[in-house]
Amino acid sequence: MSDMSSVSELYARLTEMAHRALVGQEQAYELLCVALLSGGHVLLEGVPGTAKTLMAKILARSLEAEFHRVQFTPDLMPSDIVGTSVFDMQSSRFYLKRGPIFTQVLLADEINRAPAKTQSALLEAMEEQQVTLEGESHALQSPFFVVATQNPVEYEGTYPLPEAQLDRFLFKVPVPYPGTEAERGVLRKFDRGFNPRDLKAAGIEPVASPEAIREAADKARGVTVDESIFGYITGIVEGTRSSPDVSLGASPRASIGLLVASKTLAAMRGRDFVTPDDVKELAHPVLRHRLIVRAEAELEGISADRVVDGVLARVPVPR
Repeated sequence: MSDMSSVSELYARLTEMAHRALVGQEQAYELLCVALLSGGHVLLEGVPGTAKTLMAKILARSLEAEFHRVQFTPDLMPSDIVGTSVFDMQSSRFYLKRGPIFTQVLLADEINRAPAKTQSALLEAMEEQQVTLEGESHALQSPFFVVATQNPVEYEGTYPLPEAQLDRFLFKVPVPYPGTEAERGVLRKFDRGFNPRDLKAAGIEPVASPEAIREAADKARGVTVDESIFGYITGIVEGTRSSPDVSLGASPRASIGLLVASKTLAAMRGRDFVTPDDVKELAHPVLRHRLIVRAEAELEGISADRVVDGVLARVPVPR
C-alpha cells in the first residue's frame, strides 16, 4: 500500500497559507486544490466580492507558479488570449508574441462576458495543454490550471458557455456569501491592515513547487479503487441520464472526472483508497454543470443540484 502522507502534507501547507488571507470559503478552496492535483479546471460562480479572484491569487502565490489574469469582455479576441504572430522589421521575420494563456495559473474573470469564438480559444488549451498558432502547436507549462469565474445573476451582455466548454471544467463551484461570523472575520482582517493586492505582506509565500504538484498528482493516481466504487460511479452518472427531469445527462468524461477527483480527495486526506463518501462529496461539483434540466422541470423549481440529490438517494451505496 502506498503512503499518501506527502500529498496530505502538501495540502495542509496550501491550506495554512490560505488561512492567512482567506476567511471562509474553505470548501471552495479545497475543491480548487482537488482540481489542481487532478489536472482539471474550475468554474467559480458567485456574485462580485466573494473572494473568487483572491482564492486563485492565493493558490498561485502558494505554488510559486506563474499567474495571469484575463478580464473577459465582449470585444476580447482569441488572439488576446493565445497570442499572435508579429512581423519584426529588423530581422524581416515573424515571431510569436505569446498571450496570457502561456502561464501556469490562468484566471479567466467573468468568462461569460466574451463571445463564443473567444471562449473556444480556451478549449484546446484546457483539454490538450497546448495551443495552435499559425498551424504550429505550442505546449503549455505544467501544471496548467484554469480558474474561470462568472456572475450567476447578471445576464445582460453575457454569452452562456456552450456545453462543450462547460464539459471541460472538472468542477463548477458556487461561491456563496460568507456567514455572519466569517464576514466579521473579514472585517477584522481588513481593520488590521490586510491588503488583498499585497499577498506578500499578508504572509503568503510559496510552499509547493510545480514539481511538487506534479509528484503529488502522480501519487494520487496510485490510490486504490475497489470494483464496487466503479459500479457506484457509473450508477450515479447513468442515473443522471435516466432522470425524467433531464434532457441531457452526464457523459463518460463526467465518470472519469468523478473517479480521478475522488482519488485525489482520498490522497489529500491521507488515504490510499477511495470511499463512497469521497464520491458523494464530489458528485455535485462534478455533475451540476454537465446536466441540461428540462424547461418544464425548471419551471417547477428543479435544479441540476436537486437532480443529483435524487440520483444519490436512489443509487445504492456500496458497503
